[in-house]
Amino acid sequence: MTYPEFKAAIQHHLKRKREGATWVELRETLALPYERACPEWTRRLEEEIGLVRRKGAGRALVWEVPLPAKAKPRV
Repeated sequence: MTYPEFKAAIQHHLKRKREGATWVELRETLALPYERACPEWTRRLEEEIGLVRRKGAGRALVWEVPLPAKAKPRV
């Protein structure tokens, strides 16, 4: 799998699943061939698509791509 394929898969999945997903969920759902996320690719995703990783349950980090500021729903 190349980086552009990885990026497209992650970005598409996280746009559909607005609450985010852990690496394990992404790996299993997308059938990714990696045990752990590549730190270099993860940094690129942070820069290129705005990936944010926040603390989840236990030691898990939840990956998400926040909505752009102008697209956030009003409360």
